[in-house]
Amino acid sequence: MSAIGAAISADGLTRRFGDLVAVDDLTLSVKEGEIFGLVGPDGAGKTTTMRLLTGILEPSAGDGWVAGHHVWREAEAVKEDIAYMSQRFGLYPDLTVMENIDFYADIYGVPRRGRQERVEELLAFSNLTPFKKRHAGKLSGGMKQKLGLACALVHTPKVLFLDEPTNGVDPVSRRDFWRILYQLLREKVTIFVSTAYLDEAERCARVALMDKGRILAVGTPAEVKGLMRGTLIEVRTLDARKAAAVLREKIDAQSVGLFGDRIHVVALDAERAIAEVETALKQAGFEALSLRTIEPSLEDVFVSVLSEKGEDAHG
Repeated sequence: MSAIGAAISADGLTRRFGDLVAVDDLTLSVKEGEIFGLVGPDGAGKTTTMRLLTGILEPSAGDGWVAGHHVWREAEAVKEDIAYMSQRFGLYPDLTVMENIDFYADIYGVPRRGRQERVEELLAFSNLTPFKKRHAGKLSGGMKQKLGLACALVHTPKVLFLDEPTNGVDPVSRRDFWRILYQLLREKVTIFVSTAYLDEAERCARVALMDKGRILAVGTPAEVKGLMRGTLIEVRTLDARKAAAVLREKIDAQSVGLFGDRIHVVALDAERAIAEVETALKQAGFEALSLRTIEPSLEDVFVSVLSEKGEDAHG
């Protein structure tokens, strides 16, 4: 049964491709008007989950409901209430911005009456009004994503599925895109977004950490961060990669991860770990430019959770 008041719910959702289990016994519930993030690395099963919940794929086992309808038994009703923006959303490069939106309005059967007002609203909403006569093929990556979103929203869906919508988009365009998503929440649109960017996941009301087809944790970003056992220590040296390799070998820690030019060490006993880090680096000829405890990010939690499961999760 669908969870009461849930815009999206899944119960034991499983999808196999031969011997590969792409989605493994997934159970979750997303509230109406919520922005929910599905977070994980490439190959985690995020896209397969999206395709199952939008009715594109049938499950090997389990059930799913979206907007009060069973995803497979009531597939046509589901399609009327959702929009799905895949990683390669089908914009037509030879059509203008306006022509692309009109094309999708026709596909979704948007009535002619009131359509123009809706299109103008979407153009303004996505800051595309000055570019409505420009061919889609000549838009920047960020503008293409905004046009894809406008096309997906033209029929006013109740639930919006976005599969890594900002992948490969510059940071400024990513921020603009998320600003638009927050505006949609005011219209009570439920947003289910997958992302490999853990900083983006922190913008969601709740998140699910996914790896190898399984959900590892679900909760608000703060709740998920609270799952990390131990204290996070940030280490800065001149050669972080080599220093991290030394620390993995020499110190007793929950995990040692490389985060850009910094090393993140998770340890149950912070004081002891800091002393061990200093000693190990000194013996290996490295100088610790700074050594301090910091608040964990979702990425730190993800690395920590995977490490606890015996995964090679550094870097």
